[in-house]
Amino acid sequence: MDNLFFSNLRIGVGKNRRVKTKLHLLARAVFTTIILSTPVVFAGPEYDISKETPPPQPQPWCETPKTLEIRIGVPGWMAGVSGNSGVKGIVTSPDVSFDQILTHLTHIPLSLSVDVRYQRWEFFGDGLYLDVGASATLPGLLFTNAHVHLQTGLAEGFVGYRVINCDKASLSLFAGARYSYQGGDLSIFNNGDARLVRLRQLLGIRNRLDFSDSTAWVDPVLGARGKVKIWRATSLYAEADVGGFDANSGSAFQIEREGRTIARESVESSDWSYQIQGGLEFQISRWFWLQVGWRYLKYDYNQGGFTNKTALSGPQLMAGVNF
Repeated sequence: MDNLFFSNLRIGVGKNRRVKTKLHLLARAVFTTIILSTPVVFAGPEYDISKETPPPQPQPWCETPKTLEIRIGVPGWMAGVSGNSGVKGIVTSPDVSFDQILTHLTHIPLSLSVDVRYQRWEFFGDGLYLDVGASATLPGLLFTNAHVHLQTGLAEGFVGYRVINCDKASLSLFAGARYSYQGGDLSIFNNGDARLVRLRQLLGIRNRLDFSDSTAWVDPVLGARGKVKIWRATSLYAEADVGGFDANSGSAFQIEREGRTIARESVESSDWSYQIQGGLEFQISRWFWLQVGWRYLKYDYNQGGFTNKTALSGPQLMAGVNF
């Protein structure tokens, strides 16, 4: 049949084989082209991969907060007072728990807090004045009681640097100073104790048993504070510091009982303070925030005739604005 076909085309036998080979190769090329082009024919218009929207990049956990932040707050610290407090060498032991503080306040407490941050640098401080009146014992001196008005004031300022500076978490180291004021008005109840005569002589008072005095000092302070966001607009905060380092220690004395009389005795001088606070912070809106926590401040100060070994401890509620 092939010979007949090629004979009709007037092609010789020798050339017949070469033509057949070329036709077979041509048929295979056409078939391969059709098979390979089928997906393109049925695929529709050409798809441009460059126009595909890239998937969103995952957000980093540590996002840097804005450059400048200013916070102003008004703390409401319901601080109870306990420990030893002394004026002119007379040491008393007031004990007013935080749930009784409102009935013992003689003046409305004054307090304010300011916090400014620029990039990683922080400048912050606060102040407090508290006047408490209470009955107190005279341990180791007289078998009687006294009424004491204890005035406590502090103003502290610090410079800090954030070693962790994230929107969700921060950690700062800070240094600064704390100004402390202590005043006392003491009225001793006259129970007829014969040693009261000697006490008047030591205090330089003749016919009365009430007196007052005050002192103030400044301590260096080192500390750390941090905050971490635990859920949406709720954060956990904490702060601790230590101050004094015996910077104002020198000589100290107390009036103590010696047998049937009383005398002025030298005692060890000291100047230390410790503070810790923490709780929850709620960012109520873009501008307003609220803190609910606990604050504890312990003094270990003994200089001249003044003794302040009191602890201020109680819940703290602070509300403020931020810019």
